[in-house]
Amino acid sequence: MNSIQGPAIFLAQFLRDVSPYNSLDALAQWVSEMGYHGVQIPAWDKRVFDLELAAESQAYCDDVRALLDKHNLVVTELNAALAGQVLAVHPAYEEMFAPFHPAGLKGDARTEWATAQLLKTVAASVKLGLKAIPTLSGGFAWHLFYPWPQRPAGIIEAAFAELARRWLPALDAARDHGLTFAYELHPGSDLFDGATYERFLEITDEHPAACLNYDPSHFVLQQLDYLEFIRLYGERISAVHVKDAEFHPTGRQGVYSGYADWARRAGRFRSLGDGQVDFARMFTLLTEAGYRGWAVLEWECAVKSPEQGAREGAPFIARHLIEATQVAFDDFVGGDSDAARNRRLLGITT
Repeated sequence: MNSIQGPAIFLAQFLRDVSPYNSLDALAQWVSEMGYHGVQIPAWDKRVFDLELAAESQAYCDDVRALLDKHNLVVTELNAALAGQVLAVHPAYEEMFAPFHPAGLKGDARTEWATAQLLKTVAASVKLGLKAIPTLSGGFAWHLFYPWPQRPAGIIEAAFAELARRWLPALDAARDHGLTFAYELHPGSDLFDGATYERFLEITDEHPAACLNYDPSHFVLQQLDYLEFIRLYGERISAVHVKDAEFHPTGRQGVYSGYADWARRAGRFRSLGDGQVDFARMFTLLTEAGYRGWAVLEWECAVKSPEQGAREGAPFIARHLIEATQVAFDDFVGGDSDAARNRRLLGITT
């Protein structure tokens, strides 16, 4: 294989309590008919996946793969975003993140539950033959991203030290099983850009399992150079969400967008091709960086329906996949290496 794999689709945004959006079998048929070859499964939603059972049962995981194979699909990754987010929660967000975990969990009990979920996702991923686990980092310091009022000395360092302490058991388990956690750098988490990711790598001793789920849409909204990001961190990218976004500042709002809802923000997510992401360049840089994992549509759009976004997503991704060349285009005029000839051509006679 010398190409990014795809197209694939993340199922989370399409789940509803009506058919075909309420079971893995029905969703698999739906996305297969649209041209997808893989599905990223939300590890937390029992309508499509039983994480507890998958962590213990190879037979269950084999059944999941067989069901998808019936529709010419494979599992690309198990997504552990919710468990990752609530592994570390500042008290200000405790109540708002409560839907991400079982009712009644707080403090250490919530952290223990999240750790267990991440470890179960590792176990299930091993049984499914997967390589990466997309997730969010959670965190303690997001409310401090703007340095006003002045931050107390050492508070960011303390936040990252505790974040690393909580993540290390899951990172170590992933490393020991040949897996990576692919952090989606996401506002609302402590890992939200390259600088915060580098802080985390430093405090985890460059942990080999601390990798990246590349998603350009969040970088457009932050006005970060999402293409240069690939050049900087390409070797750490182990999963990719293909997602578009646009940023149109006005005289009234910019990056912070004045508490507006998604449809009225200066920066908002769009369906593929409707935003500002340069996907041709993005896929080129990912290919050059050696990424050969899956290109997974994460549909989120303030305008289009999910159905239209899904229909348009598969052919859009397929058009951008690159079969990396194994030869140079001008090999036909080349020749074998000849040291003496090279010296003559350079004018070196002694």
